[in-house]
Amino acid sequence: MKEINTGSEKVRIRKADVSDAAALIEYLNIIGGESDFMTFGPGEFNRSVEAEAEFIADALKKRNALFLIAVSNGRVVGNLNFSGGPRERNAHTGEFGVSVLKEYWGMGIGEDLISCLIEWSRSSGIIRKINLRVRTDNSRGIRLYRKLGFEEEGTVKRDFLIGGKFYDSLLMGIMIDRKG
Repeated sequence: MKEINTGSEKVRIRKADVSDAAALIEYLNIIGGESDFMTFGPGEFNRSVEAEAEFIADALKKRNALFLIAVSNGRVVGNLNFSGGPRERNAHTGEFGVSVLKEYWGMGIGEDLISCLIEWSRSSGIIRKINLRVRTDNSRGIRLYRKLGFEEEGTVKRDFLIGGKFYDSLLMGIMIDRKG
């Protein structure tokens, strides 16, 4: 889908494939320990390779789902997973999660993953709204989402519980206009 030159190496963004399942599990187990902004922590991503492959295959079958990975030197360094609603009345909208390995932060990979999602949504023929939730104290994430056109829509109180402390989440969304 897209290639990024980070200066020292090239990062390729592409759709995930079932053959990426083991590499994705390894990646997810790393990022779970790199940031408290994730919905899971270290050791909490317990999916088997077979279950991950099935999850990817399921996403690839849906018209309103997208599973992207960013790869550098054969290693997964970022991912984005978007899933639309399961029924006709909400199939046009969905939510995504995005992450990048800490050593690759600040290189524009997360922004490029989200930009690919927005472009795909415009040409999907089905997606009209993209939603996300982000912890209210994740100022870098919120700044990026605003830059890409996402607007604040509300707050979920006590959405995360980490180390005995509650954190609120900001709900954000972007309307998608069809092109073509």
